[in-house]
Amino acid sequence: MIKEIIVVEGRDDISAVKRAVEAEIIATSGYHISKSTIERIRKASETRGIIIFTDPDRAGELIRDRLSKLFKDSKHAFLPVDQATKDGDIGIENASPEDIVEALKKARAETTEARNEFGKEDLVANGLSGFPDSSLRREKLGRVLGIGYCNGKQFIKRLNNYGVTMEEFREGIEKIEDGR
Repeated sequence: MIKEIIVVEGRDDISAVKRAVEAEIIATSGYHISKSTIERIRKASETRGIIIFTDPDRAGELIRDRLSKLFKDSKHAFLPVDQATKDGDIGIENASPEDIVEALKKARAETTEARNEFGKEDLVANGLSGFPDSSLRREKLGRVLGIGYCNGKQFIKRLNNYGVTMEEFREGIEKIEDGR
């Protein structure tokens, strides 16, 4: 049983997560989250904590960003696009139970203090920005670290905001270079 309450986008996501883990789940029903749902999430956040687990698409990122601003102490779980895609449809509901469990295990809380451990130079030095395969390398490293895929600027923000250590970063780089 997962202690925190998992926040997803819709009913199909609830079904998929329930097939993977025993947990309490709240659906936002899209970006326009009702006041009553916001209050349920607020109560969950205050009593047990929440894990924001939205689809790896633009709409999911907008919902994640909105919830993240409202609930500063939340954890975030990310699912790689390829694990959430079926017949061209992207969503948590398309993921296997094993992939959902793995994503939830890697859930990270955003740090409250400003961190600047990582910068653009770290991305460039490790082939994560400025090279033809940088996007693919960020996708692979985001999967290893459990912070999802995004552009270089957002990747730096996630490395810093989700408390990734330099050691974790280096180990992740080794894994993707070894093809693990």
